[in-house]
Amino acid sequence: MRQWLSVLCCLALAAAVLGGTSQVGAQGGGSIVGEVKFSGTPPAPKVVKVNKDNQACGDEKKSEELVVGANKGIKNAVVSVVGAKGPAPKPAQKPLLDQKGCQFQPHVLLLPAGAEVDIQNPDGVLHNIHTFSTANPSINKAQPKFKKVMTEKFEKPEIIKVQCDAHSWMLGWVVVQAHPHYAVTDEGGAFKLDNVPAGKHKVEVWHETLGKMTQEVEVKAGAPAKVTFELAKK
Repeated sequence: MRQWLSVLCCLALAAAVLGGTSQVGAQGGGSIVGEVKFSGTPPAPKVVKVNKDNQACGDEKKSEELVVGANKGIKNAVVSVVGAKGPAPKPAQKPLLDQKGCQFQPHVLLLPAGAEVDIQNPDGVLHNIHTFSTANPSINKAQPKFKKVMTEKFEKPEIIKVQCDAHSWMLGWVVVQAHPHYAVTDEGGAFKLDNVPAGKHKVEVWHETLGKMTQEVEVKAGAPAKVTFELAKK
């Protein structure tokens, strides 16, 4: 009897140890934090003259194709873990691509694959949604002033250029990913990727005018791995 009790205790202890190890492994991820910076002297911001629908659009627009902050941080760069596994998390609320003031807001919209997007037109003028894609069907639809919201769906991961054919300066991007480890840089060029599995990863940054760059980053459980990218004008 005592032998059986001893065996059962050993089995219970082994199960507890294995269970604990499994739990630590499942929660053993870390984070990647960093900045994307401009290398060299940033060019002066471009200003585009508005030649249509000035009552809604204003007289000029600052181009958002390259926005560099005071500390040389680059806004609107997309950072992602190459080859990361999904699934991408479902958004808490439906993503919105706005066209307020005749500009796409946000300039770079991040989406999980399969997400629906509301495309909004509050300007009271004719807009046109024209996407340039290969994995997803292209969209080329007029959005009259009375059609305040259109809904579109993006099923597959890719980087998609979006423009308004009615207003030549209107340009934006929809970036679709099939995994959870991606982010867009803020005003200061900063980003953070949470819950990245421990181990070595290839991290990629993409910017619409400065191209791509990759670095290898080692993530340790429960700790932030820091990385800085420096992009230059080609």
